[in-house]
Amino acid sequence: MLIRLDPNSPDPLFVQLAAAVRGAVARGEVRAGERLPGARDLAASLGLNVHTVLRGYQQLRDEGLVELRRGRGAVVTDRAETGYAAVHSAVTQVVAHAKRVGLSADGLVDLIRAEYR
Repeated sequence: MLIRLDPNSPDPLFVQLAAAVRGAVARGEVRAGERLPGARDLAASLGLNVHTVLRGYQQLRDEGLVELRRGRGAVVTDRAETGYAAVHSAVTQVVAHAKRVGLSADGLVDLIRAEYR
């Protein structure tokens, strides 16, 4: 799993970290039951404060995507994998339908953004 953060982004680093982990789960790079990198190790590799990493992990825990266990670290839950798999399946169907009706990728993204608000 490759995590990239943008220090110039208006989003806080812990939010970017959580989003990167969500994306890795959605892409199947991380599976249920897998351990995420330890907070200290990840903080050191990204040049972050360990509390920033822990805050990102806590956000994922609050969403039910990881379990935080003392001595074991952050572990991806079954819920994370099945939830994102369902979204991925729905997106695949929507993209296929958009192509059939001649909607461009930009047009589809605009529709999704409008609905997401």
